[in-house]
Amino acid sequence: MWHTVKTLKAHNGYVYALIAKAARYSVSAALRRQSAALVYESHGDPMQVLKLQKQKLPALGDSEVLIKMLAAPINPSDINMVQGTYAILPELPAVGGNEGVGQVLEVGGHVTSLRPGDWVIPRDAELGTWRKELVLKEHALLQVPSDIPLACAATLSVNPCTAIRMLSDFENLQPGNSMIQNAANSGVGQAVIQIAAARGIKTINVVRNRPNFQTLTEYLQSLGADYVITEESLRKPEMKDIFKNIPRPRLALNCVGGKSATEMLRHLQHGGTMVTYGGMAKQPVTAPVSALIFKNVKLCGFWMTQWKRDHEREMGELNEMISSLCSLIRQGKLKAPAYTEVPITDYKTALENAMKPFSSSKQILIM
Repeated sequence: MWHTVKTLKAHNGYVYALIAKAARYSVSAALRRQSAALVYESHGDPMQVLKLQKQKLPALGDSEVLIKMLAAPINPSDINMVQGTYAILPELPAVGGNEGVGQVLEVGGHVTSLRPGDWVIPRDAELGTWRKELVLKEHALLQVPSDIPLACAATLSVNPCTAIRMLSDFENLQPGNSMIQNAANSGVGQAVIQIAAARGIKTINVVRNRPNFQTLTEYLQSLGADYVITEESLRKPEMKDIFKNIPRPRLALNCVGGKSATEMLRHLQHGGTMVTYGGMAKQPVTAPVSALIFKNVKLCGFWMTQWKRDHEREMGELNEMISSLCSLIRQGKLKAPAYTEVPITDYKTALENAMKPFSSSKQILIM
């Protein structure tokens, strides 16, 4: 009898220990499922509508991945999305941010391509990267190597991808050919300079005039820029001096619009192409009739989000692009734009700096 009582006590003790352990796990899981995020419930001034809030994470599904975000930049498109002026807008309430890099914490039972510890970036926009943790479908993620700098990984999926596609898909540029771009100090512009330099393509880089123009010129030249000029210089005779040393450009990349785009068109060689991917001046692109008739220039548009959606089922091309960019990063031929790291808790400072005119530093939120 006494032996039976002792056995029951021991058994009950084991059961109680299991229950206590399960309770601790449940509490821990419940706590972990609360994640800080920059949320907006209405569109408007990002300084006013974005709030750092706790959000409950969903349970991890079989085909899903739990990610700890490491770093996420603030891009102009992110600001426009919060303001409600971008081409695509998520349902409200929404979490800000369209790109960044995270580390896999946990995977569902049916996940095969990822494992804990892997670095991942979002395949598409609207996923809300300005938060500490999130759960996403496996197919919504791309794995990236963890041996590249954190800032490069965090800023990989938008600007460098845009740059390499525009340099590759519209004109067959060869070493010694030239191209021209405005907003050359932007994230895309800096990536264009570096990728073009790696390919032996000459670049004419147009920026707005500013007090630190010489400093900016030296920085862009350190990335590989051949010429850095102001928008006013586009309309001056000294442009002819440039074309004594390099051929007229076959490709123009326009992120501004208005007069800047019109003047770049005038400098394109016969049959050249201008690709518009932004409109910072909020003015239409006006093409001279003579350029269209007598120079046969082509006007095109480009949106990286649409390219990814058009190639959603073509994983090979997407992975090849990411692999190519990572290879350039490892070789020291492509680096992140000038940046400032800011803790997500200090997001208002980061937003304020990101929206300043002539901002020369990309704001990257560190989680």
